[in-house]
Amino acid sequence: MRYFIELSYNGKAYHGWQNQPNAISVQEVLENALSTLLGESVAIVGAGRTDAGVHAKQIFAHFDTEQIVEKAQLVYKLNSFLPKDIAIHNVFKVKPDAHARFDAFSRSYLYRISLKKNAFNTEQAYFVKQQLDVEKMKEAAKILLNYKDFQCFSKVHTDVKTYNCDIKEAEFNIIEDELHFTIKADRFLRNMVRAIVGTLINIGVGKIEVTDMHQIIKSKNRGEAGYSVPAQGLYLTAVEYPDSIKIDD
Repeated sequence: MRYFIELSYNGKAYHGWQNQPNAISVQEVLENALSTLLGESVAIVGAGRTDAGVHAKQIFAHFDTEQIVEKAQLVYKLNSFLPKDIAIHNVFKVKPDAHARFDAFSRSYLYRISLKKNAFNTEQAYFVKQQLDVEKMKEAAKILLNYKDFQCFSKVHTDVKTYNCDIKEAEFNIIEDELHFTIKADRFLRNMVRAIVGTLINIGVGKIEVTDMHQIIKSKNRGEAGYSVPAQGLYLTAVEYPDSIKIDD
């Protein structure tokens, strides 16, 4: 039987989601916990591969087992067993061919920019000292919706079949002393959101113009886009699936 796990994590202590040969990952910690509690070797597949230091407010993973899982009990045991920076929210049964990565039809990210120095959010947001022209950044963010090929924001030498992404939302909102950038798409390239935010900050501080965004995207050249902002401000906030993958029981 196949099950989905819904979880969240603080990514500070982890070298990303995916298993690494010489570094601790969220996937490894979760696989070890499941294997111990179920008494069998369990492999999990996640909805995405967040980079080192990136957080997830919502992410899903699937695993297979021959056992009939008492879902509420497994959630309780996992939360008791796992470290405090990983939280399990739900476990539910899905169809045998349901896939946590390939069946997701949208993913949403949040990037938090701190507009004032704050001693208590240095590990949750990115402090930008310069004054930002938020209106220009909002205008530039809208340009993203007019394009599909985002190779210019992708980490170089990434093994992908296409650089096309369908961005459905991209907007800024001021929340108290922070500027929040939210973006939703069917898929994202490696390092894409952090490169987009770095480019938008360059526009906000006046290094480049709003209209330069068109040429940057058309160039398909990572060197033309802005810097990659730090990982601690980035959160995977939502992953959406069709209801048809679930099994009622």
